[in-house]
Amino acid sequence: MDTSDPVITFDEAGLCNHCQRYDVMAREIVARASRGERLGELDSIVARIKEAGKEREYDSIMGLSGGVDSSYVAYTAKRLGLRPLAVHFDSGWNSELAVNNIENIVKKLGIDLHTHVVDWEEMRDLQLAFFKASVANCDIPTDHAFPTILFREAARHGIKTILSGSNFATEFILPASWGYHSGDLRHILDIHRRFGRAPLRAYPAIGFFRQYVWYPHVRGIKTLKILNYLPYNKFDAKRTIIQELDWRDYGGKHYESVFTRFFQGYYLPVKFGYDKRRAHLASLINSGQLSREQAMVELEEPTYDPELQAQDKSFVAKKLGITEDELDEIFRRPNRDYSEYASNAKLFEWGLRLKHALVRL
Repeated sequence: MDTSDPVITFDEAGLCNHCQRYDVMAREIVARASRGERLGELDSIVARIKEAGKEREYDSIMGLSGGVDSSYVAYTAKRLGLRPLAVHFDSGWNSELAVNNIENIVKKLGIDLHTHVVDWEEMRDLQLAFFKASVANCDIPTDHAFPTILFREAARHGIKTILSGSNFATEFILPASWGYHSGDLRHILDIHRRFGRAPLRAYPAIGFFRQYVWYPHVRGIKTLKILNYLPYNKFDAKRTIIQELDWRDYGGKHYESVFTRFFQGYYLPVKFGYDKRRAHLASLINSGQLSREQAMVELEEPTYDPELQAQDKSFVAKKLGITEDELDEIFRRPNRDYSEYASNAKLFEWGLRLKHALVRL
């Protein structure tokens, strides 16, 4: 990490606040999982999941994007004897390779797949609205909709456990200053009100109460970050899913989506100076999967192939219904902070403080 995170701080030894936070919150969890010391906990949790879902068609549910983490979650779930329903959110940006990977995974593992196809005109309008808003996190429209679909499908099938690929070992570090989180529906609706045109009638949206109170506490739908209980190494996981599931690599984290590849590899570095590889590599360094020297060598390379970047830019503009010149004009607009738009940031801060207080009790 460097000062492309505008609020980064360093102690006297040169240790940044992200690594300090990792030491406090994640290092021991990752270390114990890497040594296999959390497998007993996982076995107990899996037994409870199986018992709770024994009378139902599925005992768990998971999002399947076709990326490394979700693919390995699917592989692990079946290896543990779980009966997950895989859910895929087709945002209109899937690469052909992602579609093939998902097909291979569900076929090889014998997992049922539910695919939700977004209303493209609504998605196109919302995606373009976020670009026009000039905020950093323009991947919010997809990142918000995916968990919405998961909760809805879990409730419909009476499933109590969502298996998540989110994990500390490979993605703990991510500066909050690089983009607002995706769970804030008020923020989405305000940006769409200002810059969108088409009414959002079918877009999968979820408010604060339903996402953080109704589903987890009233309906009892809990999220299990299963990879935090395993010796999870990104490179070993890739080798496993390549061998066992005929998985093919995308060349970057979350690059299974053409939009996310363009967003992370072009939009953020060019418009804001944010290279998300720094955060991803920093997490791998902290978890002992990569040396700092190896990471610095990787950062010398382009975020991804420049020729493919040009192709993606042309594709994104065309798919959004504008010209490349119009897209460039939008990108040249002054950068805006998320706080310049309506949000429930204070409510989220209050909820996080309450959660931490309850954990301490």
